Amino acid sequence: MTEHDPDYEQRMIAVLVSTHPGWRYEACDLPGLPRWWATRYYPLRPDQRRAGARDVLGRTTLRRLAGALARHDEILHRLRY
Repeated sequence: MTEHDPDYEQRMIAVLVSTHPGWRYEACDLPGLPRWWATRYYPLRPDQRRAGARDVLGRTTLRRLAGALARHDEILHRLRY
């Protein structure tokens, strides 16, 4: 099972949706861009952006995207979001 296996990708997306429900997930196959993207459903407040939170995250793999989302949650948790 590899990260480009469609079954793996669907299971990983299901985990992301259940763990980080405030995001929309999609793949993009354009050269030079990350393959996987997460976009927040609702915009962040200015103080959250100043702390390093983002409305859109892009990574080359779903595993890396999951890590970025976890770090993002830590930023918001420190702000008591």
